[in-house]
Amino acid sequence: MKKLFIIFIMCFILYGCELNNVEDNSTNIEITKDMVYNGVNSYCHKEYDWKDDNSTIMYIEMGNETDNEYQVIFRSYTGAFVYFYVDKVNGSTKIVEYEPNLNVTSEVGTININDYLNRK
Repeated sequence: MKKLFIIFIMCFILYGCELNNVEDNSTNIEITKDMVYNGVNSYCHKEYDWKDDNSTIMYIEMGNETDNEYQVIFRSYTGAFVYFYVDKVNGSTKIVEYEPNLNVTSEVGTININDYLNRK
């Protein structure tokens, strides 16, 4: 009877560990290029008061891609370039601004791109 109880407890523990692994894997979904582009687009429209009528001056384009991150480039109406470096797994995003007229680069903050995705 004692062995049966120990086997039952072991099975219960192993089953619980398996459930935790399933939950952990489901939250680590890789973020796609389209998701990143749409998230940055949403962020820029909100934060830079970007209206569609000035799309000839302001635009977004995909930049370089590495194994770990995407780069998205936004050109503002001032001529400055804002670079978004988005982690492919967790969505953490470093924002760096480059002002070509002054030749000045500065890190301006971080966001999580997941906060700007319109998921259903």
